[in-house]
Amino acid sequence: MNDIPTGHTKEEIKVREKIIKDFYAQWISRHPEKKIWNKSLNAFIHVKFLSINETYEKASRNIESTQAIFRLTEILECAVLVGEQPAKRNNRNQKQFEKILLMQYGKIKLTVGLQRSNQDLVQYCITVPQHPNKNKAITSEE
Repeated sequence: MNDIPTGHTKEEIKVREKIIKDFYAQWISRHPEKKIWNKSLNAFIHVKFLSINETYEKASRNIESTQAIFRLTEILECAVLVGEQPAKRNNRNQKQFEKILLMQYGKIKLTVGLQRSNQDLVQYCITVPQHPNKNKAITSEE
């Protein structure tokens, strides 16, 4: 885990993408059923191809999100539901979902989709949201 690049160059993002994909491959070999019971939802959250693609595309953008992936089992098991929203019908990756569940585990955001076809709960994405200006005070000079 110490070899994860921390910068934002295209090459560093590509390295983090590979780290995430490799981790998922190892995780799936240890969890061939590709699902974990979530205590908050009282249901299984499934890990599917879409889970891996969406997560590596988003989580590779910053080091904190990449590192969070190494806690996949813990996140899937312990994240707590904090909200839900309709799936974006015009989004290619979300149109298969009825709705999107927003879950939280510490600073980690877990997005789960309720699949329209079979009602499976599918891990959609895992990230650590970055809010660089969230706490910035606005002064009268600005």
